[in-house]
Amino acid sequence: MKNTIDITESFGTLYHPKSALVFYETKGADSDVYVEHFDMDNNGTPINAHPLTEREAKVLARALVTEKDKEQAFLKSNGILGTNILHITPNKEKGAVLWHSKAQKRQLYFVENLDIPNGVAYVPPMIWYANKNSLAVYALVSDRRPTEKTPLYCAPFFNIYQDGKVCMGSVNINIKNSASIEEFTLAWEDYFFNSYFSHLLGNNSPIQGNCVNLWKELIQTGKPFPKEVLKKNNKTLKNLLP
Repeated sequence: MKNTIDITESFGTLYHPKSALVFYETKGADSDVYVEHFDMDNNGTPINAHPLTEREAKVLARALVTEKDKEQAFLKSNGILGTNILHITPNKEKGAVLWHSKAQKRQLYFVENLDIPNGVAYVPPMIWYANKNSLAVYALVSDRRPTEKTPLYCAPFFNIYQDGKVCMGSVNINIKNSASIEEFTLAWEDYFFNSYFSHLLGNNSPIQGNCVNLWKELIQTGKPFPKEVLKKNNKTLKNLLP
């Protein structure tokens, strides 16, 4: 017989048995059910068998309800829905959100070979469209709440494909199934702005002019984003709606 190898150290989080329930049912047309509760000793052996008490049943019920609530909480609002939210697809697996943000100052990070210093700069108004796994962004020329007819512009950043989808590189995306609409949108904006901009995708600049020189100037001067450099991408907000 081969020697037994202990591989428990290579496991992830270990869950230890705490208690167990055994359901008994009588035979016959009018069956009755009896539930017995067991505690577990340090070796995982059932001990202290006793009928399930009312208190224990309530604890179990609360735990089950909490897990159910978490599953149903995805993309629900913590209060009154913010005016920045434009559309929600409230599906646990394929849920998505469309929202906008106004022109604002953000901390930006760039890889060293771009020769752009990390720093704070104004970014234009933006449209965001995301599900749990992917993000697309676009620029706007106005802070006003967009409508279906509002034209979209190419987002003036690095790491973005021509269709607006963002290459997140090695960023570890972890959107929880219980994330509220507020947590969801905040998480994606943080993922986007806290990652390093590294390169242009495609053959064309996302702006009218040189993207590297633009961000160098904006970080060094603190000027508002010049909306006249934005490029139209021949889409309107309606094109993003399902």
